[in-house]
Amino acid sequence: MDKYTKEKIKSIVGSNNFFDSKEDKLVYSYDGTPIYQHLPEAVLFPQDDEQISQILKLANQEKFNVVPRGSGTGLSGGAVPVDNSVVIVMTRWNKILEIDAANLTALVEPGVVTGILQKEVEKINLFYPPDPASYNICTIGGNVANNAGGLRGLKYGVTKNYVLGVEMIMPNGELLKTGGKNMKDVAGYNLRDFIVGSEGTIGIVTKVLLKLIPKPLHTITLLVIFDKLVDAGKTVSDIIAAHITPSMMEFLDNTTINCVEDYAKIGLPRTSEAILLIEVDGRGTEVQEDAELIRKIAIKNNASALKGAANEAEANILKTARRTAFSALARRMPTTILEDVTVPRSVLPVMIEKIVKATKIFDVTIGNFGHAGDGNLHPTCLTDERNQAEIDKAHKAFDFIFNEAIKLGGTITGEHGTGLSKKHFLEKLVGPAGVDMMKRIKSAIDENNILNPGKIFTLSPKCEGTLPINREQIKDFHA
Repeated sequence: MDKYTKEKIKSIVGSNNFFDSKEDKLVYSYDGTPIYQHLPEAVLFPQDDEQISQILKLANQEKFNVVPRGSGTGLSGGAVPVDNSVVIVMTRWNKILEIDAANLTALVEPGVVTGILQKEVEKINLFYPPDPASYNICTIGGNVANNAGGLRGLKYGVTKNYVLGVEMIMPNGELLKTGGKNMKDVAGYNLRDFIVGSEGTIGIVTKVLLKLIPKPLHTITLLVIFDKLVDAGKTVSDIIAAHITPSMMEFLDNTTINCVEDYAKIGLPRTSEAILLIEVDGRGTEVQEDAELIRKIAIKNNASALKGAANEAEANILKTARRTAFSALARRMPTTILEDVTVPRSVLPVMIEKIVKATKIFDVTIGNFGHAGDGNLHPTCLTDERNQAEIDKAHKAFDFIFNEAIKLGGTITGEHGTGLSKKHFLEKLVGPAGVDMMKRIKSAIDENNILNPGKIFTLSPKCEGTLPINREQIKDFHA
C-alpha cells in the first residue's frame, strides 16, 4: 500500500484513529489461533457507520483488503490480516444501546463484551444464554461472525438462536438492515441467519438486536468424576437418552484435568481419566428431579465421586475447571493448537476414542475437553511451533481427527468457524457444489473480494496468501 492511499484512509478516520507503527501492526497481526500471523498495513478505529462505508468504498477503488476484528479471541484465524490489508477494530463500539424488557430484547454495538451484557440483563432478571468460554473477553460482533456457542449450548442453543436483527455495512459501503423485534418474520430470504457465521467476509456488523429470555430461578451444578474415560462417555449418552437436557454438560480428560489443577488449584482428582461438569436449571421442581436422575445414571456408569455445589460461589469454582481449560493447557508447551469437532451425540464415545487413537498413532500430546452434551469436542495439541517435525505431527493428527469426524457424520467446526485453519477441509464436508455456491455468493456481494479474503475458502485467481507466520517478517519488526 502506498503512502497516498494511507493518507486518504487517515483523512477518513482521523489521525487519532489511524495506526501504522511497527508495534501497533504487530499487536494486530494475529488472533487466538497459533501458526497464523501476518502484518497489516495499518490499524483503524472508525467512529461511525459513515467512516466504515468510506473505507470500504476506498478499498474497492484502490484495491486493498479490509479485515474486521473484535477482541481477537477467535480460534480459526478469521481475524488474521492478509496481504495488503488494513484491520478495522470494533472494540470501541461497546455501547448497550437498549434493553427492552417488554419485548425481551437488547440492542448492542458489536464491541460489547458478552459477559458484560450478561451481567447487565441479569440485573433485571433476564438472561442472555450464549456463553463462550472467553465470555469475559470476546465481543458480540465476534460471536455473531463465528456463530459462537459455549457452555450452555446444549439446552439454550448458540448465537444464531438469539440474533433477531443485524445492521451491517456491506463491501460496497451500503448499509444493510435486516430483522427486528417481531417474533415471526418470513419476508424474503433470511438474510439475518446468513450473516451470522459469515466470519466477516460479507460485511462489517455495526448493531445487533438480541433476544433475551427470563432468568432461570433454580440451578444445580454437579461435578462427576470417573476413573475410566469410557464411563464418562456412556454417562453422557445415557443422560441424553433419558430425555434430560442439562443447561451444561462439559467434559475434561486426564491431561486437561492435570493442567487445570496445576493452573487453578481447585482440588481436581489428578488420577481420574475424566470429569463431567453438569448443570441443570429451570423454574420448578423438575430441576431437582433431573439432578437426582443424573446422579443415578452417573452411579450406574461407575462414577467414582459426585460433588454438588452448595451455592453460586461454589458453582463458579467448579465451572472454573472448564473455563480455564484452554489457558491451563497453554501453559504446558510453547504452542497450543485448540481445535473444534462436532459429531452426533450418539457417537460421542466413538469420537473420543478416535482422538485417543490419534495421540498414539502420531505420538502427540492432546488434551481433550468440550461440550459433551451437544457432541462438540475441543482436542488441543500441546506442541512447539519452533520444531517443524512436531508441528507436522500435530497437523497429521488433526487431519486424522477431522476425517474421522466426517466419517461419523460430524463436522469440522461446531463453533470456532472455518477461517484459515480448516478451509482445506471444507470441500470434504460440503462437497464441490457447496463450496461453489459459497464462492458465488461471496463474489456477488463482494465483487472485488476486498473484505476478509482468503477466509473460509480461497477465490481464484486473486492471490490472498497462505498466511503462515512469517518469521523473517516478524523478526524484522523487532530489529
